[in-house]
Amino acid sequence: MAEIKTRPTGADVTAFLDTIADGRRRAESFAMRDLMERVTGAPAEMWGAAIVGFGTRPYENASGSSDYLVLGFAPRKAALTLYGVYDDYAPADPLFDELGPHTTGKGCLYLKKLDAVDGAVLENLIRRAWERWAPTAGSPTP
Repeated sequence: MAEIKTRPTGADVTAFLDTIADGRRRAESFAMRDLMERVTGAPAEMWGAAIVGFGTRPYENASGSSDYLVLGFAPRKAALTLYGVYDDYAPADPLFDELGPHTTGKGCLYLKKLDAVDGAVLENLIRRAWERWAPTAGSPTP
C-alpha cells in the first residue's frame, strides 16, 4: 500500500503564508485562515507542504486508513482551493447558488477571487461543513 502523504507537518502556518509571492493571494490566504479558525475553533496547521488544515477525522481510501483534515485550503496560483466544504457525492447545497463566482471538483471548492464571493454565504458553507464532519472527528465544535 502507498503511504498517505498529506499529514500534519508541524510547520509554521504563518511562515508558509508569508512565502506566497502574489500579494492578493497571500492576503486572501490570511483572511481564509482567520475565517476558518473563527468558524471551527480549531487552530490552523500545515498538512503536507501547501495545505492549511483545521481539525482531523478518520479517513480511508485504497492506500489505507489515516487521519485527514476536516476542512482546509491551499493557496494555488489559479484559485484558492478549499477542502471539505464541497462534496460532489452529497446532495447539492442551494447555498452554492448564492456564493458567487466559483467552480467545484469532487471534493474541492475553487475561488479565483475571495472578494468576488459573498462572505456571509462562504462562512455559512464552512460552518455547515464543519458541523457535518467535526462531530465524527472528535474536533472542537464552534
